Amino acid sequence: MEAWWALLLFLTVTGTLMAGFPVAFTLGGVSLWFALIGFLTGWFDADFIAALPNRLNGILNNATLMAVPVFVFMGVVLEKAKLAESLLQNMAALLGGKKGGLGFALLIVGMLLAASTGIVGATVVTLGLLAMPVMQKQGYDPALSAGTICASGTLGQIIPPSIVLVLLGDVLSNAYQQAQLQLQIFNPKTVSVQDLFMGALVPGFLLVLLYALYLLWVRIRRPEAMPEIKVDNKPSLSAILQSLLPPLFLILAVLGSIISGIATPTEAASVGSMGALLLAAINRMLSIDMVREALKETVKVTAMVFMILIGAALFSLVFKGFHGDEAVQHFLTHLPGGKAMALLLVMLVLFLLGFILDFIEITFVVIPIVGPILLMMGFDPVWLGIMIAINLQTSFLTPPFGFALFYLRGVSDVRTRDLYRGVMPFIGLQLLMLLLLYCYPELVDLI
Repeated sequence: MEAWWALLLFLTVTGTLMAGFPVAFTLGGVSLWFALIGFLTGWFDADFIAALPNRLNGILNNATLMAVPVFVFMGVVLEKAKLAESLLQNMAALLGGKKGGLGFALLIVGMLLAASTGIVGATVVTLGLLAMPVMQKQGYDPALSAGTICASGTLGQIIPPSIVLVLLGDVLSNAYQQAQLQLQIFNPKTVSVQDLFMGALVPGFLLVLLYALYLLWVRIRRPEAMPEIKVDNKPSLSAILQSLLPPLFLILAVLGSIISGIATPTEAASVGSMGALLLAAINRMLSIDMVREALKETVKVTAMVFMILIGAALFSLVFKGFHGDEAVQHFLTHLPGGKAMALLLVMLVLFLLGFILDFIEITFVVIPIVGPILLMMGFDPVWLGIMIAINLQTSFLTPPFGFALFYLRGVSDVRTRDLYRGVMPFIGLQLLMLLLLYCYPELVDLI
């Protein structure tokens, strides 16, 4: 009977979120009401609520989560330093004279911004503001333009340094420890953010390659959809290097220090923030007002993430109090197809939830429930984390609630029909990447 309470709790939370109520307060408020009703009816043990202070103390003292505000600050500073403008202008001028050149330039810039900022919203908005008017003026297919901008902007979900991977690293580390306790395996090894960053590099760049192959196919099949643009002046070598070297320097400073083991992700984020401030100073964009605005944006995003995390902790406790985790474990472990069917079902649920929920809610609400179960089945935690990260990336693209769609719709006059039609092929390519990772799991161990 308790399992039905857990299912009703999950459906109520999902329905309330779809109605547009704030995520953090929905998670906490609905969970408290269910805990109260369950306690009064004798179906819920109040000791689960008593464990909340320890959970919150663990959240606030978590060293891994310290990387979140620092990476956010780095991304906001780079956005305000106008790093993307000169990069996109020079790449467009370099490649735009060829058919489809602007589309490939967008993809390259999106990849570089993803590897230097990790902030999806800022990347989509920047690319939308800079590239969409030019593509519309030069006769690019509206759907293809919108899809390329959204897909390029969301590469920050999977290419390190990614906020998604930082949050997943913390959640999966806890899930891995729970799985070990359940199996009575006392292994001190944990899932680190560094492991996820290294594991995501090859799949992330393979996804870029798939995007590029799709654009090449469109260029061959429908050349009129990607015409060449008029370029008045070819950029000089010094101008190209001047726009390319700053993001490459930042990527080397952040990812190089993590992969080499010199710095932890939190320390590398601090290095990246200092590098971002230095680049802003070089571009003559550094000022007290700019830093103040960047700090305000960082506080807003960080407060949102941690409030959702606190609400998700309360939801998790109440869900377990109703024995929902045991019901999910029993269901997944007794599927006819074994662990392969369990993984397929979880990935399908995550994909469908991406239509209505943001990646942060999915990470904090769903992964703590299904993560320990999948890890107990023997799946590699790093490989599973990359699979989940690519799946969550679709939550930014899937209509009707994909955040990248909202970002681009807010800064351009693209029609909703063209927007939805444009992102569909890229969603298909992400699903293809998931299939490749399932068939060749060694892709996450190449670095």
